[in-house]
Amino acid sequence: MAYGPHTPEDRAAMLEAIGVSSVDELFADIPADLRASDLQLPPPESEVELTRRLRDMAGRNRVDLASFLGAGAYRHFVPAVVDELLLRGEFYTAYTPYQPEISQGTLQTIYEYQSMMAELTGMEVISASHYDGASATAEAALMTCRATRRERVLVSHAVHPHYCQTLGTYFVGANLVADEIPLVAEGPAAGTTDLAALERMLADVDRPVAGVVMANPNFLGLLEPMAEAGSLAHAAGALFVAVVEPVSLAVLASPAFYGADIACGEGQPLGIPLAYGGPYLGILGCRESLVRQIPGRLVGMTTDIDGKRAFVMTLRAREQDIRREKAASNICTNQALCALAASIYLAAIGPHGLRDVATLGAARAAELENALAEAGAPRLHPGPYLNEFAVRVPHARAVHRKLLSRGVLAGLVIAEVIPDDPSLADALLVCATEVTTAYEIGEFAWALRDEIERGRQLILPGMADSHVADSQSAERTEGGAR
Repeated sequence: MAYGPHTPEDRAAMLEAIGVSSVDELFADIPADLRASDLQLPPPESEVELTRRLRDMAGRNRVDLASFLGAGAYRHFVPAVVDELLLRGEFYTAYTPYQPEISQGTLQTIYEYQSMMAELTGMEVISASHYDGASATAEAALMTCRATRRERVLVSHAVHPHYCQTLGTYFVGANLVADEIPLVAEGPAAGTTDLAALERMLADVDRPVAGVVMANPNFLGLLEPMAEAGSLAHAAGALFVAVVEPVSLAVLASPAFYGADIACGEGQPLGIPLAYGGPYLGILGCRESLVRQIPGRLVGMTTDIDGKRAFVMTLRAREQDIRREKAASNICTNQALCALAASIYLAAIGPHGLRDVATLGAARAAELENALAEAGAPRLHPGPYLNEFAVRVPHARAVHRKLLSRGVLAGLVIAEVIPDDPSLADALLVCATEVTTAYEIGEFAWALRDEIERGRQLILPGMADSHVADSQSAERTEGGAR
């Protein structure tokens, strides 16, 4: 049965009314090679057969690995109360709260989320309904352009690469410019944003800067000089955007403390499971003076005619619905369920519990650093970090694959997401959280030491310093371990 309710006669009448002969003509502006083609689907199956197929596919997922992967999405313990409340029908199936008289529960959950995130970040305004950290970061950058009426944004090379790619996509469509701030290559500040380069880029009076975007901790896990960078941005008349990881804010200075104008980030660590990439939660907040530039929805608390507490949609630009070409952002879906998960999580563990999550993760990371250094994989950068850092591993890509076969997900091969930086060619980005165990750390270190020793034995004399030898020895390492 076709999903559409219209008969062929109905469709023919509508096409005649608008003066076209076929539905294909409606898409004439799209090049033919970019249009969707017929779906190549297998024959239909019964429910029993389809269930068996899906079960077999799900069984191919590895859920038994000792994972040290972070890079923007993190393993945390989620109290049972989160799902118990989240999956209640009135929350799980709720729709966008357009009508306050029948949406008080949903509006209150958004209000509570905004209140908690305002306390966590120090921002005066928190928006709801953003897809993930990448889109929230792109929206933050667009806000700086609208607020300053400038068209150029500076983005640190140490902001998550996926966030940078998303920001670039937004900017291409808006005819805006995003320039990259390089990192310090050597010394105690290696791996962090080069403030001297930032100052030079801000001084270009012919190309004024709307905003400076930096992450803390950055993609390499390092803590950035956020206060100094913010001061440089403000001195040039630019706004300062802080990309944050929310759990870290329990122990690190808040964006408001070091003068950020806008804060954004990924809310997944707050009670949202990894779930193979989503759905996640974009965090976006700002100073009150920028409230008219922030996209999404703002919910407020008031009283009704009887003096009882009530929740309302305080601010939502009319352009979101009827003049979309003028809209700050065309976000129409409602991420309130993910925001509710974050709210329940924060309420359940409280401020002291969140601090414990952050500090225990940092302690586990210190244990991990020591164990990996003894195994022959020292830290790549000397600066301070919280619970994530890069280590030097010869033939990192090959070793990473070998460790998977030994039950260890050894973080991220950095060269796979930042391929153009030779200093990161042989590096793994590893992470520990409060759920990382001493046993897992020991297994990782033991397996890594074994693979590094095998690699050393297979390297031919005189070839270690050449790029060709590097790839050849990686291939020999793979062959020798089969």
